[in-house]
Amino acid sequence: MSNDHVTFGFVCVQNAGRSQMSAAFAERERQRRGLEDRVEIITGGTHPADEVHAEVVDVMKELDINLTGRVPQEVSTAMLNECDVVLTMGCSTLELDASVEVRDWALDDPHGQDIDRVREIRGEIEGRVTDLFDEFFGDE
Repeated sequence: MSNDHVTFGFVCVQNAGRSQMSAAFAERERQRRGLEDRVEIITGGTHPADEVHAEVVDVMKELDINLTGRVPQEVSTAMLNECDVVLTMGCSTLELDASVEVRDWALDDPHGQDIDRVREIRGEIEGRVTDLFDEFFGDE
């Protein structure tokens, strides 16, 4: 499958863990594949937290991805309707009435987990993001 322009939305309730990691991996993958002009990435939460969870910031730093300074954002139905596909993280987020393809990744919440479990969740997210780009862009 090849696409001229794709918008991915990564959404959870607080936008402080899983969706932030997903968006960061998508940004990295977009850059690695030279798709900056073809892929838009949206992330947000239905009830955003005040800050990205510290354990998430820590495990992403291990991969040289800096989430320090990112602030959880609220997502709106209008934002989601701009997406080609919305990826939810396993929390009941879509109380919004968006008319777009939604895929639930059913990921555990990293908040409050021990560091090894957060790393496992991070690895699962990284793989899913790579698979998503492979699905939409193949070997481009």
